[in-house]
Amino acid sequence: MCEPTALARRISEGQSLNREEALSILNASDAETLGIVAAASDLRRQHFGNSVKVNYLVNLKSGLCPEDCTYCSQRLGSAAEILKYTWIKPEEAVRQAELGIAGGASRVCMVASGKGPTDRDVDRVSTMIHGLKGANPDVEVCACLGILREGQAEKLRDAGADAYNHNLNTSEDHYGEICTTHGFGERVETVRRAREAGLQACSGLIVGMGESPEQLVDAVFSLVDLGAESIPVNFLMPFEGTPLEGTWELDPLKCLRILAMVRMAAPDREVRMAGGREMHLRSLQPLALNVVNSLFLGDYLTSEGQSALDDLRMIRDAGFEVLGAEGRDLVAEHEERTEQVSLRRRGVGTETAPNA
Repeated sequence: MCEPTALARRISEGQSLNREEALSILNASDAETLGIVAAASDLRRQHFGNSVKVNYLVNLKSGLCPEDCTYCSQRLGSAAEILKYTWIKPEEAVRQAELGIAGGASRVCMVASGKGPTDRDVDRVSTMIHGLKGANPDVEVCACLGILREGQAEKLRDAGADAYNHNLNTSEDHYGEICTTHGFGERVETVRRAREAGLQACSGLIVGMGESPEQLVDAVFSLVDLGAESIPVNFLMPFEGTPLEGTWELDPLKCLRILAMVRMAAPDREVRMAGGREMHLRSLQPLALNVVNSLFLGDYLTSEGQSALDDLRMIRDAGFEVLGAEGRDLVAEHEERTEQVSLRRRGVGTETAPNA
């Protein structure tokens, strides 16, 4: 492959990564991987310094989805053991969001399962966004409600949403292998509608679903061409009870090469290590922070992640700072809040403290 440092230098000077170079990164050996990470790190620091953007997920509606996406625990006919519930109340959505904000999240992602929202659903989520922004005007809100119809992105924008998430997930020619109830083109059109409405486009992919290196490159280049401003990279979690149960195609070094390829293809875009990072990157998560500049804090939609405190420790220990909280010790703040909550639960320091 091309020497990584020289490649990163050319990219920093304005040259775009080409398909052959992208494939060479994915096909590199384990021994070459740390050099690739170091080169990608130069691009990451050029555009984002040592900051890490922290995002927080609020699951507004779980399960009960009519789509058949093979990777998803919320799919039609899924036997995965997950929580299933309809819409939570607006005040509960705000309460959950503020837990993430207290942990340093500068963006809250409001997510609901389903093919796409009704107009009533959009009104419901708009109320939640309005309430959250009213109490936390500086936080960014990203909505993720599925395939949008005409006019819905504008309603979300007017309610205060900053971004809309709709992942492409994989390449166009692989899409039929993972979903039959909607098509790749519908996803592309939703991202376009969000951008045309003035929302930031958050769109990413899921790796480890049987795609070839060429298909993975196709997916990433589609995201770049579509103008995705943040690119979450999810690593397949092969939930029991889904068609991809038992699919294990990833290892930590392969995941690092994938992230480095995305960074080099999109040097100035937010690249996020998302679902499955704990499972597949494992002990190399801190090293991945040298390539990505964003992560989700704590748990995901239907699965547990690394604890929020461990995420904050990982960021600090790797020499990075949480975006928007520079100079603050969020680990100490989080530990103090946890201790205060523990004391209150035990009745310590209150007039109603139980007898010993």
